[in-house]
Amino acid sequence: MTAPLPRAMLIDMDDTILSAYGRPEIAWNIIATEFADELLPHRSQEVAAAILASARSFWSVAGAEWRMKLIQARQEVVKRGFAALTAAGPALPTELAIRMADRFTRYRDEQMFVFPGAHEAIDEFKSRGIKLALVTNGEAGQQRKKIERFALAHRFDHIQIEGEHGFGKPEERAYLHAMERLGVGPKDTWMIGDNLEWEIVAPQRLGIYSIWIDVHGDGLPANSNVKPDRIIRSLTELVPEA
Repeated sequence: MTAPLPRAMLIDMDDTILSAYGRPEIAWNIIATEFADELLPHRSQEVAAAILASARSFWSVAGAEWRMKLIQARQEVVKRGFAALTAAGPALPTELAIRMADRFTRYRDEQMFVFPGAHEAIDEFKSRGIKLALVTNGEAGQQRKKIERFALAHRFDHIQIEGEHGFGKPEERAYLHAMERLGVGPKDTWMIGDNLEWEIVAPQRLGIYSIWIDVHGDGLPANSNVKPDRIIRSLTELVPEA
């Protein structure tokens, strides 16, 4: 399962280096429990389920513009979840939806951390002369804050944030631009990340060796026909044994 290290790596940030968005069902159940009294007569578990269903529906069709407005997107998700939940029952106020969505955003920030060994693995790649690009989607300010908060900037030769550059994954130019900045081509490059479309399917079309990081060990979805070149659970698995 090992391969010679490449000349360059394009590495995703959220849920690859940082625990940022994984397991939303846990987070929403915690938030709903915090607001349980205000949600009555609806049970907190059914509210969380309605919000999760709303989120899946929303993000399945949402365009890139919503990634630039993540706070507003979360508010919209909760509003739609409330609307579905109360279609045949007592209504829940819009201001409560906004407060819950904003609490979810704060909770995510509070719980965010660097995966064990991620800093060390990246530092080892850099020490071996591998060119490194951090390629992340999302709004410029929020993503840049994470990069600074978790000491990532100095670890990469190129930082590429969707909101700063005006394009992002899975657009071809996101990968082509990063490789151009590193001075490499597809055959010299690995892409590593948790999103099957953004970090596997799209870069594979360009001939990039694409590694899926499955941090929770869930495995590929049952209906998936995506074939990553390699599956790992941690960046540390890519560090050659001494």
